[in-house]
Amino acid sequence: MNYDRIYQYRFQQVSHEKKKIIWTIIANYFYKLLGQPKRILDSAGGMCEFINAVPSEERWTVDIVEEVKNFAAPEVKLVIGDILSVELPDNYFDAVFVSNFLEHLRSQEEVAFFLERMYRCLKPGGKLGVIGPNFKYCYREYFDFADHTVVLSELGVEEHLYGAGFKINKSYARFLPLSFRGGLPVHPALVKLYMQMPFVWWVLGKQFLFIAEKAPVSK
Repeated sequence: MNYDRIYQYRFQQVSHEKKKIIWTIIANYFYKLLGQPKRILDSAGGMCEFINAVPSEERWTVDIVEEVKNFAAPEVKLVIGDILSVELPDNYFDAVFVSNFLEHLRSQEEVAFFLERMYRCLKPGGKLGVIGPNFKYCYREYFDFADHTVVLSELGVEEHLYGAGFKINKSYARFLPLSFRGGLPVHPALVKLYMQMPFVWWVLGKQFLFIAEKAPVSK
């Protein structure tokens, strides 16, 4: 699959300035939710809007697409390759951020493997933030994206997180709109207001949100 061309086509009519504004607000929101981590990993960098904006001292991102080099800030440690197999340190990160990635994996088994890998990367007590499309609320549009393969709802993700060893601290079935093709307003004040009004998420939100913590696995 030629991800470079697919993403170029997908975002051709999307304002990069709009994305940057929205992601700067999202990055600061998650920075607080994740306990103001000093070391953070973004598991799928994309255009690096999140990892460039989050104010952590040490920032890493992984992406399989070479073009990510054109977007990552110089101080971001960039790892090019498949997140399922690239070399990453164990028990190292204070937080891991996963945005719109689980649905790209090839099977439920890969989702489980990936989350187990992120569990190993985190320090004890480290936080995992996960957002992604909730099939339950966007089933008509879910496969309008060429790289969406695995069907997930908030209940399935909860089971995956628990299976990987995580303790779930926060869980929302609806959070953000589905994509930047529409949805959130671009004005910073309105975006900030949206983030502070969870009852509005139940009207516009089509993505789930989880904050989970690395905890000892029960035997």
